[in-house]
Amino acid sequence: MRFTTIFFDLDDTLYPANSGLWDAIKERMNDYMCEKLHIPAEQVSALREKYYKEFGTTTRGLQEYHDLDTQDFLAYVHDLPLKDYLTPNPSLRSIIASLPTRNLIFTNADVHHAERVLQVLELRDLFTHIVDVNAIAPYCKPMPDAFHIAMQLADEKDPRSCVMIDDLPHTTRAAKELGMFSLLMGGALKDGDASAHLTDWVQLHTILEKQ
Repeated sequence: MRFTTIFFDLDDTLYPANSGLWDAIKERMNDYMCEKLHIPAEQVSALREKYYKEFGTTTRGLQEYHDLDTQDFLAYVHDLPLKDYLTPNPSLRSIIASLPTRNLIFTNADVHHAERVLQVLELRDLFTHIVDVNAIAPYCKPMPDAFHIAMQLADEKDPRSCVMIDDLPHTTRAAKELGMFSLLMGGALKDGDASAHLTDWVQLHTILEKQ
């Protein structure tokens, strides 16, 4: 295998997208925007999606246009009973543990949420570092500067030595354009979205070893 570092997205990548957790997080975003930022309820959902598409995360949009207490917002939206949504996957643990690479989490969430998710999934010890939204501030995926910071934190100089695994096409596309090998987890692969498509973790070794 020619790769030395793999960046793993967290939400909807290390656990199934149909878990319901991300939907619950979005509902808490809506509540926060309405109750604490006093945005009219009928505008909240559309505004959340607008900021997400414009900036890569709702958080960045709220920072730009509203008087956001970022840490309070992140704590609020992630304050959920994770065990109600997530279940450890022994097969996934075995696959990641067998990789000869340096493995990092690269997420637009904060480190506290990432730590909690990894603990519930029983995967925390398999990752050397968590690159979270605070570590890459004021950027976020899929901004090129966010990837450059992540590589610096991973002590990587050559993007061709890196893999990005993510469930969002705009992230895998950005990683690919920077020179990384990108894997789109789930979803439908369109031209240019990623270097390859991953529908089951058991495919990971075979895909990487062929590169």
